[in-house]
Amino acid sequence: MPEQSAPYFTPMQLPESEIGYILKGFPRTSETFISNEIYLLEQAGLKISIFSLKKLEGQKVHGVSRRINAAVTYLPEPSAYQNAGLVRWIFDNLTLFSRSHLRLFRMKPWVYAGTLFSVVSMSFKYADGSFKTAFRSFLKEFLQAGYIAVEVLNSGRIRHLHAHFCHTATTVAMFAAKLSEVPFSFTAHAKDIYRTDMNPGDLLSRKLQKAEFAVTCTKANYDYLDRLKPATSRLYRIYHGIDLKLFTASNNNRTSGPPLILSVGRFVEKKGFTYLVEACRFLKDEEWSFICRMIGGFDAYAETVQASIDSLDLADIVTIHHAVTQEELKSIYQAAAIFVLPCRITDDGDRDGIPNVLVEAMAMGLPVISTNISGIPELIKDKENGLLVPQKDSRALADAIQSMLGNPGLMKEFALKGLETVHRDFDAKSNTLALKQLFEQCLESARK
Repeated sequence: MPEQSAPYFTPMQLPESEIGYILKGFPRTSETFISNEIYLLEQAGLKISIFSLKKLEGQKVHGVSRRINAAVTYLPEPSAYQNAGLVRWIFDNLTLFSRSHLRLFRMKPWVYAGTLFSVVSMSFKYADGSFKTAFRSFLKEFLQAGYIAVEVLNSGRIRHLHAHFCHTATTVAMFAAKLSEVPFSFTAHAKDIYRTDMNPGDLLSRKLQKAEFAVTCTKANYDYLDRLKPATSRLYRIYHGIDLKLFTASNNNRTSGPPLILSVGRFVEKKGFTYLVEACRFLKDEEWSFICRMIGGFDAYAETVQASIDSLDLADIVTIHHAVTQEELKSIYQAAAIFVLPCRITDDGDRDGIPNVLVEAMAMGLPVISTNISGIPELIKDKENGLLVPQKDSRALADAIQSMLGNPGLMKEFALKGLETVHRDFDAKSNTLALKQLFEQCLESARK
């Protein structure tokens, strides 16, 4: 089936209608693409409310997140599963959400009962060996959905729900949509698509069927989801894009010292940072002059990366750093010579789509090196606007870095062609308009 394009609709003024965004956490440092999307939708005239399933602590807040006008509702946080048995866990969490659910039951008793029945039946169907675990998971999402549904009904303005990531947040959106009788949609990204434990059985197909539409951010994801979706489901590929006013090419901060090899991303296994460390060992052994910085949100995997640096005796030239804001990152891009992100597919299927940092680096005029997995070849055309190597191959990665550092003319050519690619296909403002048109169609249908 050919890839669908978002339909065109004349922009409408719908001040009485809002989109309710359901997110696992907001604002999250590593999810600038969501903040950019919400901000640009607001700038394009849509009204948005945000429901955050968690209140995050210790996050670096990007400037774009501070410019969002949408009200943010933080839900009560259910207690952890391991702290109590099932009956005690249910009692503790019913207490958190009882007011919303009692009100919802009085307002829509048959709808409420039908949705609760779905929770139980889904717990049997998707138990994957443990009904208790599945029931606790779906019940938690049902409790959260009831809280959101009451807010939707009380507002009188929220006519559509949209979730990011097709596991937890979309399950909540699906239940909340059923309880409040408004349509929902979702955006699917990365591990939420490919990890079967996040959507066991045919659960992802079920979500695609029940959603008004679904969006994903790469053609690779689109092709995978297209094979899962029912024939009548609407699926669209819309690249995230970046703010091309913030990320603009500049050489102002690049120095005459050793070239800086830069890598940015959360310290998780799928980013492949340990392969970059190993590649740096090859480069050092072959007497290349360079420094390497890796920047991102710390995870347990950061300890693995640091241990690799120490064991290969690279601490003098390879360093890891905590996450920074987009504004801070811009000056770091300007100081770099090349950008490297050796993404990989993990054993459980987790992978990136098209990492935004690759797009940012190209927009900043940096030549880039990555791996030929997932949606990355949609951005980087090997030997045209950058270099691609096989995943988990530190020798090939070192060779690619050498071929760039040893050929300034090639670096300049890749940088210029990378800029062309980003400005043509990854302008967030243009790409977000396609999503806005889909939302406008849903809001217009809700008014009829």
